[in-house]
Amino acid sequence: MARLPLHTLPTFRAVAKLANLRAAAEQLHLTHSAVSQQIKLLEDQLGFQLFDRRGRGVVLNAAGAALLNSVEPALDQIEDGRRAASAAASGTEHRIRITLLPSFANRWLLPRLASWRERHPHISIELNTSQQVVDLAQEGLHAALRQGNGQWRGLAAECLIDSPLIALGSPSAAHRLRGCEPKALACEPLLGSPTLWARWFALSGLRVRINPVATFSDAGLMLQAAEQGLGLTLARELFAADALRDGRLVRLSPLALPDEQAYAFWLAYPPALAEWPPLVALRAWLKDELAKSQATMDSARSRP
Repeated sequence: MARLPLHTLPTFRAVAKLANLRAAAEQLHLTHSAVSQQIKLLEDQLGFQLFDRRGRGVVLNAAGAALLNSVEPALDQIEDGRRAASAAASGTEHRIRITLLPSFANRWLLPRLASWRERHPHISIELNTSQQVVDLAQEGLHAALRQGNGQWRGLAAECLIDSPLIALGSPSAAHRLRGCEPKALACEPLLGSPTLWARWFALSGLRVRINPVATFSDAGLMLQAAEQGLGLTLARELFAADALRDGRLVRLSPLALPDEQAYAFWLAYPPALAEWPPLVALRAWLKDELAKSQATMDSARSRP
């Protein structure tokens, strides 16, 4: 059985992804000739072609697609291991780089960074906020705080907390609506998704046509608008935990809407970094701080 020339596999993956030898050469900082020779060596060693040549481009054939599907997870794992080893060797093990939603950063993480610094003064956190799912390896990141179903290719994921959507308003709105049925909220200015509001009202058997006064792409801005009295909002209970504790926002109803599309909050990371000390520290700290937030939210629910 032919042995794979392992040094050719990263080149094979780049060509497969880009469908162009020259583009792959530029990405890998190799000459076009070197890339072509590596692909030829791999095909010669295997005894069959991996690409169909089409003009100036190349396209994976069935054999190439099967090989890519098999070797790509291994290449990702090798790269994760290289990054972990590089971090340990260069001293960057004292810094952890994470990506997360701006709303998660502003409404929950930033107010707790002093706690992190007190607990781990020698490990700095670099925050990269994005509304999009970021490729950790490509961006040089160590971990991600994400909402979803916990399934991200090539990453391990640990569920941190599930947080339903609840109806919130300013203290003045809460005073005005005290003792009212859910249908009274429909007469108030509403913020956010009309679809989510319709689903929330449906929990109490109401069919309500919603025309919100404003919608937002960022939950943090929406909560800020609610705090300023611009309207009522549906938001993740976790993002409102501090505002509930401080009295800046008040829960308006015991109804809670689980959001099947957003699911829970997860910590996702390359499997090779699972026992990396900064990640171990981050994981433990997040769980402790989230437990405190959960206690705050439980207390807010029990208030009359």
